[in-house]
Amino acid sequence: MKDLLLIALFAALGAGGAGLLGWAAIRLLRRRSVALSLFCVAVVTVLAVTSGTFAVAQAMFLSTHDLGVVITVLGMAAVVSLLTAALLGRQVVAGSRALTEAVRTVGSDAGFTAPDHPLGAELAALSEELAATSARLAESRAREQALEHSRRELVAWISHDLRTPLAGLRAMAEALEDGVAEDPDRYLVRIGTEVERLTGMVDDLFELSRIQAGALALSLTRVSVYDLVDDALAGAYPLARRRGVRLEGRQVADEPAAAEPVEVDSGEITRVLGNLLVNAIRSTPADGVVAVAARREADEVVLSVTDGCGGIPEQDLPRVFETGWRGGSARTPRRDDGRAAGEPGESGAGLGLAIVRGIVEAHAGRAEVRNVAGGCCFEIALPAPRAEAR
Repeated sequence: MKDLLLIALFAALGAGGAGLLGWAAIRLLRRRSVALSLFCVAVVTVLAVTSGTFAVAQAMFLSTHDLGVVITVLGMAAVVSLLTAALLGRQVVAGSRALTEAVRTVGSDAGFTAPDHPLGAELAALSEELAATSARLAESRAREQALEHSRRELVAWISHDLRTPLAGLRAMAEALEDGVAEDPDRYLVRIGTEVERLTGMVDDLFELSRIQAGALALSLTRVSVYDLVDDALAGAYPLARRRGVRLEGRQVADEPAAAEPVEVDSGEITRVLGNLLVNAIRSTPADGVVAVAARREADEVVLSVTDGCGGIPEQDLPRVFETGWRGGSARTPRRDDGRAAGEPGESGAGLGLAIVRGIVEAHAGRAEVRNVAGGCCFEIALPAPRAEAR
């Protein structure tokens, strides 16, 4: 037992000296290549084993022949170990360089290009994370470009829609001021109409800015679907009568879903339904029908507004709820006198459907649109209260 303790002591002294030197070397090389650090670790290991073994061999008073055998074995082991460490370091450096080249492709138009060089588990995991990060960056860039394009379109359309009524107001004001207006009362009524139109446009812009800023405050209350639909239909009825469009409730009051209580901001949801109804009425020709329906699907209450606009091109369906979107001729609102949206009397700013989606999503719901026979169907899905809550 005493001999083993002495051997352990001599081995520790020999290996400890090599270890201290190796620690100092590694500290000095910590900012250098990984391959050099790995080779240094191998050298320290070889020196520690060699010095410990040599110290023990000297203490045991081995013969010259036996000591030569021990040194030979240690030398061959050291050569193999150092060569292996050098090859391993070279492999790690090659993988690191390949990954460095691949990192330069992160965020590029072509996307992240994974290195062809075989990588270790850690570098492979890093490569996968870089690929995921590049995909998120590309998605974010595409979303930013879409938002920027939408913003530019909105600014252009709003500028046009503001310029037209302002020019009309200026002309009418100058006519009244110069006393050349043939019917001043008619001009005053017209000025009031244009002011209301501009006020509505500003209100829509303010509402949309609150939604996009996340500052839309909801006052949630329990209200039946029937009450929401009834209020929206009552508000849209005058416009429908003026345009010769028939409103149908599709027996909403008789449907079980109409009796479902939903926890919503009744004012905001009524505005959503009102926007959908006004949009549908303006897009439906005279003698057409705009229908409202309600149904229950799983944990949602779905309200739908179907019009007779003739449908929306399939390529435009994903853009319907974008800010400022105004579709083609099939969806271009018409005035009673035949003028299109954007002329005096129609805002046509393309904010209504964007407000619809924003309010519905603020209620943790979803807004969708699809083409149906003769027109299109807008749907809003609102979360239904759980059974235990009811």
